[in-house]
Amino acid sequence: MLAEDILKFGSNALSGARTRTWLMLLAMAIGIGSVVVLTALGEGARRYVSNEFSNLGTNLIVVLPGRTETTGGAPPIIGGTPEDLTLNDALALLRSSSVRKIAPVVIGSAPVSHQQLEREVTVVGSTYDLLHVRNMAMALGEFLPPGDPTRGGAVVVIGTTLKEELFGNKKVLGEWIRIHDSRFRIIGVLQPLGESLGMDVGDLAIIPVSRAQSLFNTESLFRILVQANGREDIPKAQQAIKDILRERHDGEEDVTIITQDALLSTFDEIFQALTATVAGIAAISLGVAGILIMNVMLVAVSQRTTEIGLLKALGSSEQQIMQLFLVEAALLSTFGALIGVAVAYAGVWGLNQVFPDFPLFVPLWALAAALMVALITGLLFGVMPAKRAARLDPVQALSGR
Repeated sequence: MLAEDILKFGSNALSGARTRTWLMLLAMAIGIGSVVVLTALGEGARRYVSNEFSNLGTNLIVVLPGRTETTGGAPPIIGGTPEDLTLNDALALLRSSSVRKIAPVVIGSAPVSHQQLEREVTVVGSTYDLLHVRNMAMALGEFLPPGDPTRGGAVVVIGTTLKEELFGNKKVLGEWIRIHDSRFRIIGVLQPLGESLGMDVGDLAIIPVSRAQSLFNTESLFRILVQANGREDIPKAQQAIKDILRERHDGEEDVTIITQDALLSTFDEIFQALTATVAGIAAISLGVAGILIMNVMLVAVSQRTTEIGLLKALGSSEQQIMQLFLVEAALLSTFGALIGVAVAYAGVWGLNQVFPDFPLFVPLWALAAALMVALITGLLFGVMPAKRAARLDPVQALSGR
């Protein structure tokens, strides 16, 4: 029996029982479609988070007050409160040759008003270099002026959302707004960037860091953003920051230093594990599809005993009979998988149209793995029916017993 004969036999067997064939194709398609869509969701989430962190800046290092303990357990009873980060701490970091720019950050919430309009917004205090460290861009005017960060003027840069709500289509450059009880002159409008890690840039008001400290009655900084000279300088800059702040804080290592690459690597590992886990859970449906294929094919063997007996009487060997039924199982799983992939791609396309800010992506490895697993599942669960068909006695099969 030639290979093309075996293939034709399997195709004819499937087309001869269309209801049964479509049920098995549907089961396999659902399993494969679930795996592909859930993998696309996981991969899309991983890429989205990675992109969000990449947009934070280039060669970025974040310095936070207080040391993050990783050993577990309660914090020490003796040892005192970690020292706050100050503006002088931030300026001292510029002593390192590995540090290109620094942007001290003070953040808080305050009412912002113009004439009769008022709303609560996030107010950020920083310096001129925040524009470059955070990869921001200006839509109108200019950013905070460079100069001594301890002597900031009463100027403010606002986001596009805040501008539209307070001024509409009016010109805003040179206009005055009130933040708390202080008046600030608008010198620029940020280019809309959407949300970044939960913070809407269009809804910000950015003022000089010294003004923010006065506004919120604090000398401490929320964090310090540091830009290293290059990716290869990040470890040097990280160590330099640690040494400088330890020296300034009386030998205490009371800060947490986080690098952009470390964050990206951590989230990448987390989402890869989640994607694999979710895909594994979805793959359970493939096992269900395989069991359905096995059960239906066992029934098919009992219904086709006369056909099997005739093939054996004509000289077909047990191996050839097995090949006939395995090819049938392989065709079922392959076509079912292709239908599932087509439906999954259509679903991913539809979700991308509905949620354009969270694009889903089907990685090639997931597609190849899904098709391979479908084929293996079909063959694996087709072995038992194939063996049963191959072991039928031709005399009993032809007699219908």
